[in-house]
Amino acid sequence: MSPQVKSPTALAHVVLRTNNYRAMVDFYVQFLGGKVAYENEYLAFITYDEEHHRIAILQLPETANKVRNTAGLEHIAFTFDTLDDLALAYRQRKELGMLPVWCVNHGPTTSMYYEDPDGNQLETQVDNFDSVEETDKFMRSNAFAENPIGVDYDPEDLIRRLQAREDDKSIKERPNIGPRSLPPVH
Repeated sequence: MSPQVKSPTALAHVVLRTNNYRAMVDFYVQFLGGKVAYENEYLAFITYDEEHHRIAILQLPETANKVRNTAGLEHIAFTFDTLDDLALAYRQRKELGMLPVWCVNHGPTTSMYYEDPDGNQLETQVDNFDSVEETDKFMRSNAFAENPIGVDYDPEDLIRRLQAREDDKSIKERPNIGPRSLPPVH
């Protein structure tokens, strides 16, 4: 057995190649509530936190359109601290015409998936457990083995439940619907 490689301290950034440069830059700035740290005619570095850039958009000559159902990156996930923050970001994006393509309580997370102008998927999520140990325990459970995909939900219902001051723990608890197959490709 090979020795274990030293793990990095963090995931720093993601670079997306595009042939739709302006739309992609504008989308990510809006989607992330971010700002452009640097930009020229073919490259933009976008940040939304203390890191100098989290997303870079790169337009290279002869870049073809994304082809669905081929091997590659499935999605990029962004975490919020609370359900209220996730719901607020949903409402703000909705006002900008950005609607999720899929909302699902995976069990470990409550998530909303979006698509960027090139068709790349973005997950916004909230952790459903207070610790990694609790999440690990759930992911080793029979309920997760039976349904590792999750249970779909309506984001407007999430907002209603939050406005009714329902306890976050009860909102985050994933209903048991039994076995579930993979969702349709968005």
